[in-house]
Amino acid sequence: MKTLHALGFLVKGPLIVAFLFLINLMTSPGHWWVQWAALGIGIAWFFSLIRVIRALVIVGGLAGLAAYLSRQR
Repeated sequence: MKTLHALGFLVKGPLIVAFLFLINLMTSPGHWWVQWAALGIGIAWFFSLIRVIRALVIVGGLAGLAAYLSRQR
């Protein structure tokens, strides 16, 4: 279940940053506070990416093992 949330955040994270960028642009264009929000969301996005890649590697490895074992029979 955590992997599905991480996969969703890979899409939602950049959208949130884009929305915050627009808010920053409209409210205070001379002061770029959005960089700090982007940094935090970027770090969380990176860890979500690692979680999704790890799940894909595990599923791919299990599928490869199943294919190898089915050919051995």
